[in-house]
Amino acid sequence: MQPFDFQLRTRLIFGPGSLNQIASAIAPLKGRRVLLITDPGVREVGYPNVAAGLLEEAGYTTQIFDGAGENPTTEHVEAGVVVAREFRPEILVGIGGGSSMDCAKGINFIYSCGGRMQDYWGVNLATAEMLPMIAVPTTSGTGSEMQSFALISDAETHVKMACGDKRASFAAAILDPSLTLTQPALVTAVTGIDALSHAVETYVSKRRTQVSQLFSRESWRLLSSNFAKVLNEPQDLEARGAMQLGAAWAGLAIENSMLGAAHSLANPLTARYDTIHGQAVGISLPHVVRFNGEEYNDWYSELLQVSEGNGASPPASAGATGLAEFLTGLVERAGLATRLSECGIEESAVPEMAKEAAQQWTAQFNPRRVSEIELRNLYEQAF
Repeated sequence: MQPFDFQLRTRLIFGPGSLNQIASAIAPLKGRRVLLITDPGVREVGYPNVAAGLLEEAGYTTQIFDGAGENPTTEHVEAGVVVAREFRPEILVGIGGGSSMDCAKGINFIYSCGGRMQDYWGVNLATAEMLPMIAVPTTSGTGSEMQSFALISDAETHVKMACGDKRASFAAAILDPSLTLTQPALVTAVTGIDALSHAVETYVSKRRTQVSQLFSRESWRLLSSNFAKVLNEPQDLEARGAMQLGAAWAGLAIENSMLGAAHSLANPLTARYDTIHGQAVGISLPHVVRFNGEEYNDWYSELLQVSEGNGASPPASAGATGLAEFLTGLVERAGLATRLSECGIEESAVPEMAKEAAQQWTAQFNPRRVSEIELRNLYEQAF
């Protein structure tokens, strides 16, 4: 039995129309100046402006920074810090996908503690108290709203840095599923696969605890039974809400366990080829499940018990093989590639990518030991 120390640091506000509660969610926090961090696509849809309007009606002064990138880099963070130093915020709001929320955390690290993003690559490296933050996710993917980690890529080396500190946790997260109705089909697909991968990898992580498994199982139940629904009926608000909650529970599972080899394999694909993260992990995950299943088949069977008899989910007796086939089917159903060869990846790059994957932080938490050799074999299988 794995020891744990669990404390829920983020207030969770869920339901259609809950964005309207943003002023009351911020009210307990100190300060009247609010910087909203988002990306150009979300800004164009208009949600940051709605949030800013609600806050201004309540007497807050607001500024919007829409320079977060799809895969946030140190350059995006630094640009946000420039805006923050001019505006002097007292509260930050990350509104958008995981990139906006991670960018908000990155800006907070540097604005509150100084230095560069690279100084916070690791765990518990903040040197001062950080500004309070609110998260408003508009996708159902990363679960960043429930985590104390920011994933920021070094703009020069393209290495993804996991920067974590409990002081970087959001004070509150507003999950308004109506905000996810405007997602493009591709965003729904890749974020949904990403969330599913979090449920699967956290359930078998070396650091899994009884607490993390609770969140992994509930996340899998919600995501596995609703992903196909949001693909087929994008305006199904109930299914959208289930996906958003499932992604949040998976984020809590990550916070209380960790991910595994599928994410280690996915990160070099994103860094080298700009492969969308959900696409990269969607290709990698079935192969990792089969690999781990050679020793941990029972764990995958346990997870399938949660969804057994629910839609197309395989029976628990199918184990790792059945789960891997089910995941591949979902990736196909989402209109995504299932092989690296379909993504313009050069097979000659496999040895170097395997070296990079072996250096990824999540590799060490995979239940079955992976070295450069095993990761290279997994890449080759993925072609």
